[in-house]
Amino acid sequence: MNNIKQIVKKSGSSFFWSMRFLPLAKRNAMYTIYAFCRHLDDIVDGDSDMAEKVELIDAWREELNNIYDKKAPVTEIGRKIYKNCMRFKLPKEELSRLIEAISMDIPNPVQAPSLEELYRYCRGVAGVPGSLSLRIFGCQDEELIAQLSDSLGTALQITNILRDVKEDAQINRLYIPREFLEKAGITSRDPLTVVVDKNLAIAREELAQIAIANFNRAQELMPKLDKKTARHVRMIERIYRRYFDIMQKRGWEIISPKPRLGKLSKFSIALRAYFNLK
Repeated sequence: MNNIKQIVKKSGSSFFWSMRFLPLAKRNAMYTIYAFCRHLDDIVDGDSDMAEKVELIDAWREELNNIYDKKAPVTEIGRKIYKNCMRFKLPKEELSRLIEAISMDIPNPVQAPSLEELYRYCRGVAGVPGSLSLRIFGCQDEELIAQLSDSLGTALQITNILRDVKEDAQINRLYIPREFLEKAGITSRDPLTVVVDKNLAIAREELAQIAIANFNRAQELMPKLDKKTARHVRMIERIYRRYFDIMQKRGWEIISPKPRLGKLSKFSIALRAYFNLK
């Protein structure tokens, strides 16, 4: 399990602090899910040729079949998923949705998706981990899981998109939806051209409004969680909201450097969120 934990810790993930406050079994399950997400990201972002990436993603679809058909998984992470996560009755379709969303960047990188495509992407790469996390934390209300994971997942992933717009452009990706680019008068779909367009701030601000609406919706839903589950969700929400607030305060025309929070800052935010202090 130490290897899985190190993957999470070395990543500097904002999720690490919410995991640290969990009981051992739930903590190990969360480490495993996060490591699974990181592993899929590494496949998509790695230096392997496209045929190998497609083959590896297909292998993971088969590995999920092994896990849920109670056959012996062939990968270390697959075995950890089977050992650490199945007790929490995680739906196979959610893990499958995660694979499909993360692999949207192969064979071609996402560039100016439609709003509908962006929502589907956010639901997969952030909403699914939220859905799985809520189950591991202990939530059993399926409607609440669906609503909260969708709203908070969308807010978190849009925060990532706004924060990483320059880095994404450098690897030929552009997640800002085409409707917002068109509204800003940006006709190019080339990521490196878009990120230096003077009107990019208009499109980013439009996207930010969706994040705000979803942060607010998540805050309305969180009081419906039991006290223990709400603590961990608040920690994640507040750390990401801090990133968002930094960007909003300095202005959407600024894309670099991207906002950063040190370990001490993250720990302080997480601790105050745990005790529900402002």
